[in-house]
Amino acid sequence: MCSNVRLVFLDPERAMSHSITRRQFHRTTFGLTAASAIGVPLLAPTSAYAQGDYPARPIRVIVPFAAGSTPDAFIRSLQERLGQALRQPLVIENRVGAGGNVGTDAIAKATPDGYTIGVSITGPLVNNTVLFKRLPYDPFRDLAPISFGVHQPNVLAVNASLGANTLKELLDLLRANPGKYNYASIGAGSLSHLSMELIKIRTNSFVVHIPYTSSPAAVTALLQGDVQMASLAPLAVMPHVQSGRLRALAVSTAKRVPQLPNLPTLGEGGIKDADGTAWIGVVAPSATPAPIIERLNREFVAALRDPAVVERLRNQYMDPQPSTPAEFTAFMRAELAKWGPVIKRTGVTID
Repeated sequence: MCSNVRLVFLDPERAMSHSITRRQFHRTTFGLTAASAIGVPLLAPTSAYAQGDYPARPIRVIVPFAAGSTPDAFIRSLQERLGQALRQPLVIENRVGAGGNVGTDAIAKATPDGYTIGVSITGPLVNNTVLFKRLPYDPFRDLAPISFGVHQPNVLAVNASLGANTLKELLDLLRANPGKYNYASIGAGSLSHLSMELIKIRTNSFVVHIPYTSSPAAVTALLQGDVQMASLAPLAVMPHVQSGRLRALAVSTAKRVPQLPNLPTLGEGGIKDADGTAWIGVVAPSATPAPIIERLNREFVAALRDPAVVERLRNQYMDPQPSTPAEFTAFMRAELAKWGPVIKRTGVTID
């Protein structure tokens, strides 16, 4: 036996954390197995990944919006259930900025080892590919879908002092005073942005867009009178509607929302083809190994079907819709086909 052979014992978890692909890993392990056949002693891999015990440490979940936002509320509703199933805690990190692009980019560029995943929404995952001239990531190339999460309506709400008690009264105000009023959104490309732009197109009205970093920030501006209206998640606006400070005029969905049966749809108010739902999904860096994606999908789907979690989400006006990764990918592409032409028709782009 050659006396100057230098042995390298490959830890597959470390290999994955240094961006070695699965193909490279299997080539390397094949070479080491061949070496053992000629008498070179080997140590069996002992990493958590090799033994199938993922996860072996806490999992970081990046939320591209502030604490208290709907994506934040979504993952916190699943946090305990998922932690029990995975036997590791989920550590939530809010990374805000650029309408969700900053946090979504951080998910895309994280080490693809299953220990960083994230939740994001329609803007950063779909619409911003059309809206922004330059994105630091490509959601269809740099992210691996894990599961669809929830659908939720938006509620078109106005400051109670505006004096508009119905959708018709609001539209009359907008048409009579083009450019006088402002609306808040949670960022470019979100449903809170695009639904208002569609309303402007469908009603030949003009209201100024003021983007904020999250729904809590947008609601604060609405309550303070910095903006006069917004199309936001019910979780953000309904407590203030109930207190009398805001007035809810319509929901963004094609049908009435069971939890809000007295609120008409935009279509019922005369604004046709302007409906849509906000949604949240779970993603990972694109090079995350398939067995890890499969495990995470299994646990997210189980959590989203858990009766206690379903009740918690529906109490927040969220409708859980777990999916396979392939179904989530297909849904994202369908959303791009739906909203891409709308964005182009508005002529709105962001440098």
